[in-house]
Amino acid sequence: MGWETIVLIIIIVIAVLVLPMPPLAAWIVWRLLLVRTKPEKWGRKSSFPDDPEYQRLFDEGAEWGKAHEQFKQEVSVTSDGFKLAGEYFDLGFDRAAIIIAGRTEGCNYSYFFAPPYERSGYNILVIDNRSHGLSEGKYNAIGCKEYRDIIEWSKMLHDKFGNKSVICHGICIGASTALNALTSDECPDYLDAMVSEGMYTRFYEPFKLHMVEQKRPIGLGLWILTKLEKHIAGGDMVNDGPIFRIDRMKKPILMIHSRKDSYALPENAVKLFDKCGSDHKHIAWMESGEHSRSRLVHCAEYDAAIESFLKEEFG
Repeated sequence: MGWETIVLIIIIVIAVLVLPMPPLAAWIVWRLLLVRTKPEKWGRKSSFPDDPEYQRLFDEGAEWGKAHEQFKQEVSVTSDGFKLAGEYFDLGFDRAAIIIAGRTEGCNYSYFFAPPYERSGYNILVIDNRSHGLSEGKYNAIGCKEYRDIIEWSKMLHDKFGNKSVICHGICIGASTALNALTSDECPDYLDAMVSEGMYTRFYEPFKLHMVEQKRPIGLGLWILTKLEKHIAGGDMVNDGPIFRIDRMKKPILMIHSRKDSYALPENAVKLFDKCGSDHKHIAWMESGEHSRSRLVHCAEYDAAIESFLKEEFG
């Protein structure tokens, strides 16, 4: 047990004795938002069925999945001891795109983002992130551990299915996960590029905005929550994230970002773009659209940005 963990335990014990509500609230909110507390949590169904816009995203994706059912096969890999589940659509190409959803989403959600990749000549892999859908796991480590899963998925696409090139499309936490994979020392040469939507600088910033909006604990409570996430789940909300890694990104990257994103703020997207170390970096601004929903509002522009990026970088 390291000294940081010992200090954290002492502080939490003192806080519980003196100020019981912030630690208790932090524990409850952390388990609510970042811990899979039962098997059906974060499954393959729509996360927000009462939200008409979100449900439209899910339904349009489901239509793509149904239309391509004949190309689909269930696949799995093992990463860090967890058996992970996904669906692979073999469309007859020799390259593939991995679509990486954000928090709470199973692989069905990712169907919605497949069309521009299919049109560009990519097979499609949609995945249940660790602790989501049919994949094993309990904690959401906000990409700090899950990036290793992406490397395993890319190996499967290359070694088993013969894809010569693999790219990632990541949404929110999925974008951070993809970036971690592509800047990792273990990144294989054939994991060639990434597209992000709504990438944040570090998870703490959009998470705090969400907490304020939902009138959940900040201050001491949020501090305790970040420590629980780091020392139990392994996700560092404060001192890790894209802003700390993007200077090591050397492969092609397209950042798609809404000017109306109220969580991953547009000015932070500019910081990420400016700091990015790639000589092949691109940014496409969508004039509107909530966080992770730009394609719903600007489908033609969104898809055109991806297709143009892939054509320019890979022909």
